[in-house]
Amino acid sequence: MAEDDLATLHAADRPAPGTTAPPTGSTADDGRPVTDAPAPPRWLGGVVIAGLVLAALNLRPAITSLGALMEEVRAGLGMSGTVAGLLTSVPALCFAAFGIAAPRLARRLGPGAVVCAGMAAIAVGVAVRPFTGNTAGFLTASALALAGIAVSNVLLPVVIKSWFPDRVGPMTGVYSMALALGTSLAAATTVPLTAAVGGWRPGLALWAALAVAAVIPWILIVRRRGTTAAPGAAGHAAERPIRIATSPTAWSLAVFFGLQATAAYITMGWMPQIFRDAGVSAGTAGVLLAVTMAISVPLSFVLPRMASRMRHQGPLAASLGLCGLAGYAGLWFAPASGAWLWALLMGISNCAFPLALTMIGMRATSAAGVVKLSAFAQCVGYLISLPGPLLVGALYQHSGGWGIPIALMAGLMVPQIAVGVLAGRDRRIEDET
Repeated sequence: MAEDDLATLHAADRPAPGTTAPPTGSTADDGRPVTDAPAPPRWLGGVVIAGLVLAALNLRPAITSLGALMEEVRAGLGMSGTVAGLLTSVPALCFAAFGIAAPRLARRLGPGAVVCAGMAAIAVGVAVRPFTGNTAGFLTASALALAGIAVSNVLLPVVIKSWFPDRVGPMTGVYSMALALGTSLAAATTVPLTAAVGGWRPGLALWAALAVAAVIPWILIVRRRGTTAAPGAAGHAAERPIRIATSPTAWSLAVFFGLQATAAYITMGWMPQIFRDAGVSAGTAGVLLAVTMAISVPLSFVLPRMASRMRHQGPLAASLGLCGLAGYAGLWFAPASGAWLWALLMGISNCAFPLALTMIGMRATSAAGVVKLSAFAQCVGYLISLPGPLLVGALYQHSGGWGIPIALMAGLMVPQIAVGVLAGRDRRIEDET
């Protein structure tokens, strides 16, 4: 990333009391400069909240709906087992590859316009991919949807920082809860919806309707670009460049993001098999995974609120990591007899994701800082997460059991706690760079 890509995205400080519009040279909600722009109408803030919620609901169904129907997709497209296995790593790879372009796109078009385009890309990709007729077309359409998810992943925290600078924690909680809800809904309802509509192709394509609904509020937001300014989007047109790669806090947060993503992907991909190998029925193993995912819905709302009230978020990161260690210990010693408790503990541990999102918004002072930190932490983090699930699968296959893989998972939780404590310190990347 060029260091001056976001020189035109400015500080997200609250306006002075009585101020109704930002000064000349400030930026609107989309990050572009405005001149003497009036304050936005009250209804527009509600539209932004609706846009955030609908966008968050769309950030995972394209992935989890496919997982629920992978067997049918493989049979319908004649997809090899190798390609099907590759699909499990493609989301993280696309998040890293496409997410890195988000800051440059935001500088040129504005975050609002890029998120709007991202929702449109999700809609088109999800609607088209079941009907492409071959594996190459399916992968291409999936990549289009994942590109839309990737840029939205990076830029939605920027929208929160710009529009709600004094409510970063609560709004991140709303965003994280909607994301977790979308993940759980797609996992739980895709199979029965597929049975109702008569096949896996329309069953997968149905989720495009949710993305179409998300485009609508973002069109309204983008149409206001240049005529209103986001509350708190004041700043100066000539900020010094933020050299994100020189910030210790940025690196700590990126590694924390990567390790928590590794743990989450391993849990979602392998936890049911761990329980089944311990003698738990396939149906119960699926319910246990659903419990692990469902617990994140309320906690994703609560944790960011807690984090935003603390000067140091390290204790929260450590507490979540300790829950993970306890869950892994249970999977090692008594996987079947304490299955429900271990599933609950793993679900709590996986709530490190909303904590990471909250810290992204808190570790930078300006909108420029948030967008660079979000892109850096997520792109580096998703790259770090790529080998984890594959390595666990290889260790399981070659060792013939779960002892070594579980030891690896527990071992990775220790550095996650350490970098989480470092990332949680009351620092700002602008001060470090």
